[in-house]
Amino acid sequence: MYIAPLLFALLVTLISGIYSKNVELTFELPDSAVECFYQEIEQNTSATLEFQVITGGQYDVDVKIEGPNKQILYQQNKMQYDSHQFTAQQTGVYKVCFSNEFSTFSHKLVYMDFNVGPEKALPGVGEHATVLTQLETSAGEIHSALNRIIDHQTHHRLREAQGRKRAEDLNERVFWWSLGETFAIICVTFTQVMVLKNFFSDRPSLYTVKNNY
Repeated sequence: MYIAPLLFALLVTLISGIYSKNVELTFELPDSAVECFYQEIEQNTSATLEFQVITGGQYDVDVKIEGPNKQILYQQNKMQYDSHQFTAQQTGVYKVCFSNEFSTFSHKLVYMDFNVGPEKALPGVGEHATVLTQLETSAGEIHSALNRIIDHQTHHRLREAQGRKRAEDLNERVFWWSLGETFAIICVTFTQVMVLKNFFSDRPSLYTVKNNY
């Protein structure tokens, strides 16, 4: 059983003046399958991809980033987690693909965070040419601190989900192993009782058989 309902979650898109977008989601990757995501990026715009396999198999996937001309910008095989930053050399549609083709029976639950462009500024900050006030500076620092807190919370939630899944798998294995041991003990006990019963059962002795003749 996978974590919660496997829904596309945390899909947030922020648009600023110079095409800034943030896509954060969790998705299920079936066995022997490939899932690709497409994003249009302007030239000279920086982008960052971060991913982590939460559950399934050996917690690994193949990851690839392709540019508009099919050029490979990033490619890794059987990775559990990683982060990659790049700058778009030309405007076009960029593709991020996650592959589970090497696995024939293990479903994966994958978290992905794809940031494109700079972060959107706080409302009212930077709209005037004067020096920032103490209040505006404090607001910017608080905003940065809250973003770091969100990142740490996301990281710990992923670790918690991964640990919970491992604990559930271990609990299931212990249950079936205990059930098998219980069945084996019952079989051995029944066999011993039957053997001992045969040892003490009344049988005609050889002397009695000879006298009958």
